Amino acid sequence: MVKSSKANQSCGETMTQELAEVGEFCPNEDCAVYGQIEDSHIVRYGKTAAGVQRYQCRVCGKSFTATKDTLFYRKQTPGKEIVETLALLAEGMRISSISRVKGFKEDTILEWLRQAAEHAEQIEAVLMERYQVSQAQIDGLWAYVGHKGQKGDTPKATTGANSGAAR
Repeated sequence: MVKSSKANQSCGETMTQELAEVGEFCPNEDCAVYGQIEDSHIVRYGKTAAGVQRYQCRVCGKSFTATKDTLFYRKQTPGKEIVETLALLAEGMRISSISRVKGFKEDTILEWLRQAAEHAEQIEAVLMERYQVSQAQIDGLWAYVGHKGQKGDTPKATTGANSGAAR
């Protein structure tokens, strides 16, 4: 979710955007306060069996987890393992090699790649911050993702910009 804020500058007002964190807004589109960034609407609501933080909206009563609408939502594999696997792909390691070393099925890794493509901006931020992966390596990862389809399919057509930063 992107939240907006106005910043005054000497030549006029400009609009800046930043990402809102889960737990800062209600993700329920039917809620009266959907998308509004106010701390008073959302409260912590325990944790899942896997230890993931849960939240509840005081207005609509819906609960949601901290991983809602992320690559890690409803995953049994720890997020750290998924990110490390994506970092290895960004380094150029083959899926078959990662599968052998990490113990994940190739189809599972391919699914993570597809889901990562849907969350490109967030994944790029984590890879660049925690694993010192360069923008060129990330562009290579998205190009690689674009060529991975279902087994036996022809390669997917890539767009002009493989990076999530050029959206």
